[in-house]
Amino acid sequence: MARLQGKVAFITGGGGGIGAATAMLFAGEGAGLALVDRDAAAAETAASEVRRRFPSADVLPVAADLSDEAETRRVVDAAAARFGGLDILVNVAGIRVYGPLAEADAGSWDSILAINLMATVHCCKAVVPLLRSRGRGSIVNVSSVFGVAGRAGMGQYDVTKAAVVSLSRTLAIEEVEHGIRVNAVCPGPTITPYHIARAKARGVSEEELRRTGAQHTLMKRWAEPREVACAILYLAGDESSFVTGTALVVDGGASAAAGGSS
Repeated sequence: MARLQGKVAFITGGGGGIGAATAMLFAGEGAGLALVDRDAAAAETAASEVRRRFPSADVLPVAADLSDEAETRRVVDAAAARFGGLDILVNVAGIRVYGPLAEADAGSWDSILAINLMATVHCCKAVVPLLRSRGRGSIVNVSSVFGVAGRAGMGQYDVTKAAVVSLSRTLAIEEVEHGIRVNAVCPGPTITPYHIARAKARGVSEEELRRTGAQHTLMKRWAEPREVACAILYLAGDESSFVTGTALVVDGGASAAAGGSS
């Protein structure tokens, strides 16, 4: 039997990259999907791709600004009403800000915190009562390997991802009595349409990006979004029934390589 048969997942950032790959993997494992993105067209396209691959999949594309707590609660409740409840929350939605911390201004802090941290907080808060009502559930929050190991030039992003790891651990402690498991996935460099488009804007082809962009990993390559989605699937499903409060690093050995060079 498919690993998520009969379960319903609410996936944020589902319009592309890791979120869309997770949706495709979950659909293949039998889950119903609420696929959420702030870009309505991206959510619709991702949902259409899932249906094309799995014609019987039950997929609800949702456009929402998850930085707004009231809107988050509205779309979570609407998805729960549509599917008859929720079993899994996967928080993938995130943005990036580039530059040193000494030059970061209040506006950029506000925007990245609103999406990378507070949208995750709002989703968890809205979904927890629904999972409690089931007596079980799984929350998987996507952090980053740089949420546990810093670097120069993306400090604001890394700070928010460190906060996501802390949030996941604390929520796991608070919700274990209700049968809810909470974990984080910490990906390393992952090739997504965002990175490909950003490289193209700099005159770098996808082929060149793939060849040169992840040399700091032991494997000397980028992860494909599906490789990260497989880790999310593990933590979302019953195979990880004894796993909670952990941060699973999926980075091709990047953190090991950094440790070995120090």
